Amino acid sequence: MQTRCQNIKRAFDLTVAAVGLLPALPVMALACAAIWIEDGGPVLFCQGRIGRWGRPFAMLKLRTMRRTPGPALTAQNDPRITRVGRVLRHTKIDELPQLFNVLMGEMSLVGPRPELPRYVAGYTPAQREVLRYRPGLTDPAALRFSGEERILAEAGHRAEAVYRREILPRKLKLSILYARHATPLSDLWMLWHTLRAVFGRGKP
Repeated sequence: MQTRCQNIKRAFDLTVAAVGLLPALPVMALACAAIWIEDGGPVLFCQGRIGRWGRPFAMLKLRTMRRTPGPALTAQNDPRITRVGRVLRHTKIDELPQLFNVLMGEMSLVGPRPELPRYVAGYTPAQREVLRYRPGLTDPAALRFSGEERILAEAGHRAEAVYRREILPRKLKLSILYARHATPLSDLWMLWHTLRAVFGRGKP
């Protein structure tokens, strides 16, 4: 039964990602042009993340920040974020390239958000359960902490500690709880509520 659900989930991921790329490609092309005009290339941002079973992969995003050194965490009003980047982050357009990660099997549409290696290295044995699941574009933790950048901004110099000790453990708990009982129908529900949240019509 579990294998059948996984096969259905993968087929669903492939279908939706492939269909979703049709309208997404011209949007990404316009966004890439805007990024290039404002801040020059490159327009893509590839960041090493940890996927299922602890395998590293390069997560794709449209670049929203200037190419200057800074902390790994991004707080609200981070001066590195460009004007175009603020629009892309607010609308989640910067996440659209991850549809390619879905097609390549590195990510799913719904699943725990993949973390940086530095944070995964600090997982407890119980938290490492999250690595059993293919990471995704969205899940309950992603929606619950959609205001994460604001929280980090309010934390100021304590942002790193707040993320490690308060935000991350709660995100992992929510992600694992959902992933344990996820079904194709619950994934559809999650995608629907994610779209509603992105377009400002509410949260689950």
